Amino acid sequence: MRDVSPPSGLPGDDQGDAPGTGTARPGDRRGPGPRHLASNGGSRPLDRSNGPTARARARTAADADVSGNGDGDPAVGNGRVPADRKPARSLRRTVLEWVAVIGGGIVIALVVEAFLVQAFWIPSPSMVPTLEVGDRVLVNKLSYKFHDVHRGDVVVFERPPNATSGTDGEIKDLIKRVVGVGGDRLETRDSELYVNGEKFDEPYLEPGTRTDINQPVTVPEGQVFVMGDNRENSEDSRVFGPIDEDTIVGRAFVKVLPLTDLGWL
Repeated sequence: MRDVSPPSGLPGDDQGDAPGTGTARPGDRRGPGPRHLASNGGSRPLDRSNGPTARARARTAADADVSGNGDGDPAVGNGRVPADRKPARSLRRTVLEWVAVIGGGIVIALVVEAFLVQAFWIPSPSMVPTLEVGDRVLVNKLSYKFHDVHRGDVVVFERPPNATSGTDGEIKDLIKRVVGVGGDRLETRDSELYVNGEKFDEPYLEPGTRTDINQPVTVPEGQVFVMGDNRENSEDSRVFGPIDEDTIVGRAFVKVLPLTDLGWL
């Protein structure tokens, strides 16, 4: 029978066995661990600085370098300013901004009033019941730049020199309703208005309102004939004659005051 036992004295025979036995026991496997865990090449101790804990410490150190020096002071030269240390807005800059906003608003208001829309107040009862004394209306100053004056429009116009109501310093503009345009022939029959031989429908008048014109009149081209809705208490074209279209400031299109009577005209 052939002896297959390993010869004594081979490397490793004394590892894992009790001293002097020379024979390994099957149940005793407390030998050295795997080579890749037990040694880093045999030249220096195993470096365990790449583990999770070391990486966390590295991140903490990096954060400290960016956000501060560890004592709560902001880092110098890190390119960031803490939120609680943002520079305060200067009073001078704030004042300049508000001046610019208010000044811009005033300029816009002046431009709108000069070229687009202007508010007027009603100084007399000549337009009752449509407009009462003290009402406020908005006048579109561009209306007649794009279309002709129409019958039924409520217009604001420059006070004619021969008008007796008010004075030049007191009332500069009047407001009336257009009832005839250039070329129209106006007359009254039974105290009702007729335009070009047809009865003119005027739903804005109080029932029973009388309209009287002394004699038929033909409106010249470029002019309009105006009357107040309060026909018996209105100084209008029946007194100072037709007015030039060029003297019309604009068309009143909405009543804005009082708010309880807000509405289109």
